[in-house]
Amino acid sequence: MKTLKFLALTLLVCFAAGPVRSADRVIYPEPSQASVDLAAALKIAAAEHKRILLDFGGNWCGDCQVLDIYFHDPANKPILDANFVLVHVNIGHMDENLDIAKRYGVPLDKGVPALAVLSDHGKLLYSQKQGEFEAMRRMQSSSVTSFLVQWRPERSGCSAVVVNC
Repeated sequence: MKTLKFLALTLLVCFAAGPVRSADRVIYPEPSQASVDLAAALKIAAAEHKRILLDFGGNWCGDCQVLDIYFHDPANKPILDANFVLVHVNIGHMDENLDIAKRYGVPLDKGVPALAVLSDHGKLLYSQKQGEFEAMRRMQSSSVTSFLVQWRPERSGCSAVVVNC
């Protein structure tokens, strides 16, 4: 009976963690793409009056995988799409795009994923300093919702509950 319970628990854990740990999910483009993606995001953000959300991490990072799943959660995706231009910055194995992380005040030694928020003109508004999302797999999607709501741009004539106005 103990063996059967152990097997059931093992299968449950494997199925629950499967999508998060999948090595086939490529979220972060090649590290060399970061500067190009950031330049394109600056143009889009200025034209659409959105903020830029820099997501520093790597495809090998389970917590980064969870963050991406939470970005696509039905509660978060509309807020993200309406208010931000998302740029995934591949940090390799903590050895790539360190200059971009430094430029935006993101201490990668505190862990990833790590986020920075830029204005529609590229001015740094916020960067995570203490590895706030480093343990994303132990957090809820609502943590991402709160973050997105807090850092979305103010729109004149919009109420706080409106996602896209």
